Amino acid sequence: MMIFEITLFGFKIAPTYYWLMYALSFIVWYYILYKRDAIDRDKLDDLFLYIFLWVVLWGRFWYIFFYDFSNYLSNPVDIIKVWEWWMSFHGWVLGVILAMIIFSKKYKIGFLKLADQITLVLPIWLWLWRIWNYLNKELLGYSGYDWFLAVYLNNVWYFPSPLLEAFLEWFILFLILNYLYIKKILKKWQIASLFLVFYAIFRIFVEVFFRQPDVQIGYILWFFTMWQLLSIPMLIVWIILFLRFKNDK
Repeated sequence: MMIFEITLFGFKIAPTYYWLMYALSFIVWYYILYKRDAIDRDKLDDLFLYIFLWVVLWGRFWYIFFYDFSNYLSNPVDIIKVWEWWMSFHGWVLGVILAMIIFSKKYKIGFLKLADQITLVLPIWLWLWRIWNYLNKELLGYSGYDWFLAVYLNNVWYFPSPLLEAFLEWFILFLILNYLYIKKILKKWQIASLFLVFYAIFRIFVEVFFRQPDVQIGYILWFFTMWQLLSIPMLIVWIILFLRFKNDK
């Protein structure tokens, strides 16, 4: 959804809420990390650039490959249409991990410590992302029941699932992670592991009960969404890693 559209000197300028939310999320997490002094401030700019580039690259690639490959195979030019971009959370996670690995090796910063600091603020990005989904009327859950939480739009009752996801993935997840971090209850990298564990649980819950699958894919094996199939192994791996680091001294 475009915020506005103007033409200057023959060029059309049409910023979208999609990229606005991306920009705001990076600005907010940059500010928080800066104020917490969690990472040397002279290195924070580089970290910002690393994560931005790898997130865009891998998030985009993952979405193309897993969510709409046949369409992009038939219309390869659509790959570079940044105003129509979608990205995948799983590719986004891989991008963040790769960026942190490269950054930590370059500056000799502990990867596990860096991962915890980054994931403490990631729920803010998720919150802005879901607000954008709602503004753009995307990923809505059409309910087979008519209840007081449903919203009426275009002659259809739907459940505003992006707002539920925004609440779970931002407010609840942000409070859980930062409380555990401040109280020093968890060990290194347990914060990062727990972030992905809770995110997968919250997302699967919403997709099972409150949200339709991606239109171009639908359900796989009768009732699974693509996101659920990709998330089940992720959930298992991160639970194992969480328990693994729990036993470390």
